[in-house]
This record gives sequence, structure tokens and C-alpha cells, in this order.
Amino acid sequence: MAKFVVTPANPAQREAWVGGAYPDVERVRPGLWSVPVPIPINPLRYVLVYVLELPGGVVIIDAGWNTDEAYDALVAGLGVAGYAITDVKGVLVTHIHPDHYGLAGRIRESSGAWIALHPADARLVRERYDDEVIDSLVQRERDLLRRCGVPDLSLDELAGASMRIRHMVSMAKPDRLVEDGDDLDLPGWDLRAIWTPGHSPGHLCFVSPERKVLFSGDHVLAKITPMVAVHPQSPPNPLADYLDSLDAVRKLEVEEVLPAHEYRFLELTERVDSVMAHHDERLAEIEQVVAAAGGVTCWDVATRLTWSRPWETIPSFMRRSANNETLAHLVWLEAKGRVVKEAGEPDLWHLP
Repeated sequence: MAKFVVTPANPAQREAWVGGAYPDVERVRPGLWSVPVPIPINPLRYVLVYVLELPGGVVIIDAGWNTDEAYDALVAGLGVAGYAITDVKGVLVTHIHPDHYGLAGRIRESSGAWIALHPADARLVRERYDDEVIDSLVQRERDLLRRCGVPDLSLDELAGASMRIRHMVSMAKPDRLVEDGDDLDLPGWDLRAIWTPGHSPGHLCFVSPERKVLFSGDHVLAKITPMVAVHPQSPPNPLADYLDSLDAVRKLEVEEVLPAHEYRFLELTERVDSVMAHHDERLAEIEQVVAAAGGVTCWDVATRLTWSRPWETIPSFMRRSANNETLAHLVWLEAKGRVVKEAGEPDLWHLP
């Protein structure tokens, strides 16, 4: 199936993405700015922080990783828009991954801004980012990977893969909880929250019906698809949650999608359909691998799938993501009765 190619809302922003550069700080429309904030050691390169002008200050959507480089870029971008970091009144966090949430605490220290999260992500903050308890999360990841059939020599390395970026998050408990359907009290903005679990349990998008724009976080991106994985903090069937969430935003009447990465684009419905088709193809491929092998581990399935590069060249931390994404698809197939799990250490997957 041919992949649908979206129309960029600003061709220069897309050209920057394709060319490996940073896009400019941009006045998207009256009262709204886009600020690229760099993400170190990551192929995504930057997160797009959106600055919403209010009487007497701004609220931002997402924040970036907690590094000096990211903080300085945000301060500079706010300056282009005519604001200082002390003008930030609030941080609407789409989800608690480090490139979106990591800098929120430092911004609050600098400005007194409130931080808002969905309750499902707020419940995960301490276990994920508190040094006193994070070891238990790593052990739970290790146990999951063992059940997936990850080789013993790789278990410790893969289980602790996220620890290398732990210092890029300033743990900050939210001041506000945002539920599905909440109207955000932002003067001059008709912003409504949409709970879109999948990429994280508490992922939020924000829609402005008046402006006909959707701030999509990582839920819908222009080119790539977000990771949807089973892990110790995920719900039982995150891929089912994600596909349901895609269907929810697909129905929105918007003219422009403002994602957290890559570039802004126009066609929400067509892009959602393309992402859904991608997952249908992946599910079919996984089902074929299980049929051919029989009694196969999740890890072995992952090694036999088509990835963007050969398996042997994929770094260890990305192999963990690939394994856990594969597991999410196997769990979805199991719920539909298309595969069966034989529980054990490791678990084995069969056709019914």
C-alpha cells in the first residue's frame, strides 16, 4: 500500500526537517508561536514547543529535555516572540516522556508557572523519575524482557537502557490535572483537551475549534509513527487504546495539525487513515512470522520483522523499543483471537 504524504503547512519547516537542520522560530498565526527546542543524542533532533499568547504572558505546550542547551533555546525562542521565561504562566504537557516533560520543572522554578498533566501520566511520575524508587521499575522491565525471550547477556543492558537519559528530566509533580474533554481556562483561547492514550497512558492532544487547529503531541505526526509499546507502566493493551484514540481525533474538523516533532501539516483524516493502515500491515506481518515459526518468543518475532535498518545495526536501547512494540502488537492479536500465548519464561506465541 502506498503511504499517504501530507501537505506541509510551512514548506520551509519541512525542508529543515528533511535537511537535518533546525526550523526557525515561527509566528504560526496571530497569538501563536512555534519554538524548536533541541533534543540531544536523538534522531528526532528537536521538539516543537508551542507558545500561546495570553493577556499578560504565555502558556506553552510541552517543554523539552532538561539540558542547558534546551533551556537556552527555549529562552531565545521566547525572546523572538517578545517574551521572557518569567512570562510563562503555565506548561501544558502532552505526556511525560523526557523530551516533553523534562524541562517543565526548571521552567516552573524560573517563572512560577503551573504544570498540567493527565492523571494517568501524573500517577507514573514518581516511579519513573524518582531516584529512590526507580530501581523497582528497572527490575520490572527486566522481568518483562526475560518473558519476551531476550538473551541473558542483553537483559541488564536493555532493562536499564532508559537510565542514560534519566538526568535529562527534572522531576516535577503537576500542579493541575487535565481530564478528557476539559476546557482549558486560557483567556483568548477555546482550547479543549482530548485524552489520547497509546504512546503514553495519559497522552493529551489539544484542539481549538475556533482556530481549527490540533496540537497533536506525539499522537499524530507528519511522517513517522509514535512508539506504542507494552512496558511495566503501560495498560494491558496499549495498541488497542492507541487505535481507539486515533479514531477519536480522526473525526475532528481541523485545518491544521501542529505536532511535537517534524513539521506542521494539513490533512488529519488522511494521515490517521495512513497510520491505521500501517498498523494493519504490521499486525499481518507479525501474524505471518508466528505462523511460519510456531512457538516463537516475542524477541524472535521482533528480530524477523522489517525495520528501517537491519536488526544487527539497531542500537540496544532501540532494540528494547522494537521488542516492546512487537509485544504490543502480539497482545492486540491475542485479544482478537488471532494468536495464542503459552505462558512461561519465556512466553511462546502460536496461532490458535
